[in-house]
Amino acid sequence: MERITAIVLAGGSGKRMKSAVPKQYLTLAGKPVIYYALRAFDESAVTDIVLVAGAGDADYCREEIIRRYGIRKVRAVVEGGKERYDSVYRGLLAAEDADYVLIHDGARPLVTADVIARALAGAREYGACVAGMPVKDTVRLVGEDEFADATPDRRLLRQIQTPQAFCGPLIRDAYAKVLADIEQGRTEGRGITDDAMILEYAAGRRVKVTEGSYRNLKITTPEDLILAEAYLRAAENSD
Repeated sequence: MERITAIVLAGGSGKRMKSAVPKQYLTLAGKPVIYYALRAFDESAVTDIVLVAGAGDADYCREEIIRRYGIRKVRAVVEGGKERYDSVYRGLLAAEDADYVLIHDGARPLVTADVIARALAGAREYGACVAGMPVKDTVRLVGEDEFADATPDRRLLRQIQTPQAFCGPLIRDAYAKVLADIEQGRTEGRGITDDAMILEYAAGRRVKVTEGSYRNLKITTPEDLILAEAYLRAAENSD
């Protein structure tokens, strides 16, 4: 049987939310933010979920989220590392037998079944893909002095989201190589912000961009919570 694992990251902080509570545990429409992402994958075609929790949060996640809300497919809860790439790699080690892996930020609560299905289909066809949407606004590159240097063609720009989906052995090998290079000082990890960058660096692979959703926002600031709750209410009213 094909094994499809969703690695859901729940190790963020509340710094930009100006909250002492990590953003993935903040309340959104009566439930923790992380609940919604877990529920989406629990109801999808993935066979199992690995939840990567913050340091010291594993028991809380098991008792107050997974058991309390009846999330069925979580097979492991592991604690993350110092950097995002450390946390993802720990999740990958817990999903070492997965044929396909979908890596998702738990602070994106509004991921849908359609977005998940497209990401998985992209991984099957291309080996690696990320969810993304066309950029709506004009984007300018600026120099250190904050003066505009260039204006990229907006038609070619995508706002990258998660899930990012991969053939399991491909992304595991890529992460192992990059982390070894960081440990040996052959590269720095500061510029690594997502999983596609790991694959591009380690294997020189191009990554397919599949359609995400403008509602698949990441909870980063207080305004994002307000918008996410409005989207949830709109979805409930349309059912």
